[in-house]
Amino acid sequence: MKISRMGELEAVLAVARHRSFRAAATELDLSTSALSHTVAALEASLGVRLFNRTTRSVSLSTAGAEFIESIAPALATIRGAMERAGNLRETPAGTLRINTSLGAAKQVMPVLMAFLRQYPEMALDIVTEGHLVDIVAGGFDAGIRMNGSIPQDMIAVPFGNRLRYAIVGSPAYFKDRRIPLKPADLAVHACIRARAPSGAIDRWEFTQKGKTQRVDVKGVVTLDEPTLMLEAARAGLGVAYLAEWHVAADLAAGKLLRVLTDWTQPLDELCLYYPGRRHLPAGLRALVEWIGQQRSGELGAGERKAARK
Repeated sequence: MKISRMGELEAVLAVARHRSFRAAATELDLSTSALSHTVAALEASLGVRLFNRTTRSVSLSTAGAEFIESIAPALATIRGAMERAGNLRETPAGTLRINTSLGAAKQVMPVLMAFLRQYPEMALDIVTEGHLVDIVAGGFDAGIRMNGSIPQDMIAVPFGNRLRYAIVGSPAYFKDRRIPLKPADLAVHACIRARAPSGAIDRWEFTQKGKTQRVDVKGVVTLDEPTLMLEAARAGLGVAYLAEWHVAADLAAGKLLRVLTDWTQPLDELCLYYPGRRHLPAGLRALVEWIGQQRSGELGAGERKAARK
């Protein structure tokens, strides 16, 4: 399959983003060998090696880093021109690339699926990552994260879902242990600790009567992925501190018990966010408007419900 020069440049950018030929090939819907040949052909044409490859890693060479720094803005300009041309369509079409976390994706998926039903010519390419990424450098149209973690130079559109954490443990874990009634009681409990993307161990945050305290919990297991923490809690390894959406089904089924409920207050809400300095593609503009409509509908329903009480 012959790939255009524009396609070659996009291929190089994809490999640079992922630091992986396999992941980049998946994004571009190519075989790994086809992508490797494409990059090798461009390197041969340029007469320089863009990537340093080993059996375990891929990294940019010095020439590759300079090359990426030069072509990325130009390709962004070309994409912008194509998006503006596409905006002349009456019906939004094309693919939106969105970066988010797995938990956030599960939370907002009903809204996104309804959007696709409303706009059948649109497609969503959703990439889930535990750590916050630079969506511009990563080639994403938008991201979905908690409001407090969104960079200040971004435009944020709330979904209307306030985040709340839950402290949970399995019935087997609590069978022979005293239920904690205040954060200090966790000192005698095994806690499933969370490692942040920076490598630091997260402290658990509690709020009551307007006062906030952060507790450096102790435990025998430290993990960096919420689904693994959930599995550890189910297995009775200790108490976990997880977003409600991760544990809702287990709480309803009685597989987990919730404690310290009065100490976990609603925090930030989830937001779709995107760069304010860029021209807004028709598809992204339609999604922003769709989220606003859904949120208005939810607020209206809530007000009607309150009025009936």
